[in-house]
Amino acid sequence: MTKAVIINGTNSRNSRVTAIHEKVENHLKAQGIAVHTNYVHELPAEDLIKANFASEAIVSENKQVEEADIIILLTPIYKASYTGILKTYLDLLPQKALLGKIILPIAVGGSIGHLLALEYALKPVLAVLGATTIAHSVYIVDKQIIRLEDGSFAIEEEAINRLDVQLTQFQQIVSI
Repeated sequence: MTKAVIINGTNSRNSRVTAIHEKVENHLKAQGIAVHTNYVHELPAEDLIKANFASEAIVSENKQVEEADIIILLTPIYKASYTGILKTYLDLLPQKALLGKIILPIAVGGSIGHLLALEYALKPVLAVLGATTIAHSVYIVDKQIIRLEDGSFAIEEEAINRLDVQLTQFQQIVSI
């Protein structure tokens, strides 16, 4: 069975990034892909900050990455880059942890002006970690994700369509 890990680099489950996360997770599960989620902000902060490679929580998450075929990275864009909390976790991955994996970076940002943040900031780090198959990034402007009165989110159709196109192409790569 194909396995995926979603590495969510936001600082809360109550984020617009969560709406995208749920959409991606549901899509993968509908394709019969086993999904594991790593909410980085829920890992022990001291282990992240002090780069504790021996931490049980870090070792466990790294094992999930090792066993995965697909890695999806989700992040909000702050100050024209992906989050520091995501970087702290990526720093704890083994040197070639992403070798042989199919990678899909997805970001939610406040402005179209930060569209290339994934290309210039995140993709080089992924390459250093051994990633050779990085799918086209998906960037969604946060105003395309509407918080509803009940606390859930609605995603604008245009953003859903772009995400679906990439997930479908992504699925074709996995099937090869």
